[in-house]
Amino acid sequence: MPDPKTEYDAVVVGSGPNGLSAAVRLAQEGLKVVVLEAKSTIGGGTRTQELTEPGFLHDVCSAVHPTAASSPFFKTLGLENFGLEYIYPEIPYAHPLDDGEAAIAYKSLEQTIAHLGEDGKAYQKVFTEFVEHWEYLAEDIFGTLRIPKHPLLMARFGWYGLFSGQQFTDIHFQSEKAKALFAGCAAHSIIPLNKAFTASFGLVLGSSAHALGWPVAKEGSSAITDALAKLFTSLGGSIVTDHEVNDLNDIPSSKTVLFDLTPQQINNIAGDKLPNKYRNRFKNYQYGPGTFKIDWALSEPVPWQNEACRKAGTLHLGGTFKEIAASEEDAWNGDHSENPYVLVSQPSLFDETRAPKSKHTLWAYCHVPNGSTKDMTSVIEAQIERFAPGFKDTIISKHTFNSSEMQAYNSNYIGGDINGGAQIAKQLFGRPVLKWDPYKIPVKGMYICSSSTPPGGGVHGMCGFHAAQSLLRNEFGIS
Repeated sequence: MPDPKTEYDAVVVGSGPNGLSAAVRLAQEGLKVVVLEAKSTIGGGTRTQELTEPGFLHDVCSAVHPTAASSPFFKTLGLENFGLEYIYPEIPYAHPLDDGEAAIAYKSLEQTIAHLGEDGKAYQKVFTEFVEHWEYLAEDIFGTLRIPKHPLLMARFGWYGLFSGQQFTDIHFQSEKAKALFAGCAAHSIIPLNKAFTASFGLVLGSSAHALGWPVAKEGSSAITDALAKLFTSLGGSIVTDHEVNDLNDIPSSKTVLFDLTPQQINNIAGDKLPNKYRNRFKNYQYGPGTFKIDWALSEPVPWQNEACRKAGTLHLGGTFKEIAASEEDAWNGDHSENPYVLVSQPSLFDETRAPKSKHTLWAYCHVPNGSTKDMTSVIEAQIERFAPGFKDTIISKHTFNSSEMQAYNSNYIGGDINGGAQIAKQLFGRPVLKWDPYKIPVKGMYICSSSTPPGGGVHGMCGFHAAQSLLRNEFGIS
């Protein structure tokens, strides 16, 4: 329990990467901070558990961390001193196609250019500047709504990024291989690929793959938030688990509070304390499609037809651009695709701590209508079997989450939406509302620091960092 005799400078509700990042930033300034977590363990979307069999460690939500490796805030914290170690697969991501073919995103930009053949020069033209100046670009991508620090670079990125994934690939690429490779990244947006700005997701994730890689955390994603928690407590902060916040009376005495929660939950907690106009905006905040997730314990590695896929940390399944676009359109329109876009991670190929010797783990999910309870196991396994015949013979056991179960597990996943809200144009820049300081709620001392604020979803902690900066500036005069 929080100390009832203590007047805190700040209370953070939620111990995900953003909540802990906010807490760390405040503690760095000497503030007295406590983090409240409803579950018995910290981590939000970065927990790692034995979901299937003893000794098989599965990432419950996020598994692969290009945004963590790119996070400007994380880079300043020395999290390696608190036990965090990234492992970089030889191939960041691959996109298998039929007949044993595959589009491969190698760490080397030059190798990828050569691999793409007729579209190599176009790929080079699109990505070279972003890869070479990734550190500068990341500063602005993970920044707030403001004049960019690197305006010319950001202007070029903004011009490319405003296109839909469909428009972008039609303009720049000729081959199904290059179009599919880009589609796999753009579909991380979890919105239809004919919507504006979906190209930006493909650009960010593709650039990060060549600039840094797409790492996994050794011993599981929980290592990221465990490291943040160790740093936070070393700065004098405290964490209280098994403390659910259902209304403001559940929050101890404090000058300020930061919610690592989505608008719907904050409305439920803060109630009439919020101005009517703001409460209505929160009420109308739009959530995106949900997810259906499976974790497997395997007797051996997945037998991908394409040899390079056996060296990839992440795989995007679904075939051609057209197939993937149709799948994402289905989920957005409330339908369940029979040929879904499936994201796959195979961390035990690179991290031997994830499974018993000679055994493996596999992680995958597809997008489904928000709130779906449909079991997508058979179609996901069929999609894997399509590109890896014999996969089903490797399964020892499995664990599934439908969208409703995802929300029951983590209340931030409204209807299974793992991004904290649909990343459509109006909510790409106006999360959760369009204002210069979106982190400050118009109630004295109240802030939001979740992925429902800029820069949005991903394990990067920047939503928490920016919210903490806003709080320090507005409440304590620290810039």
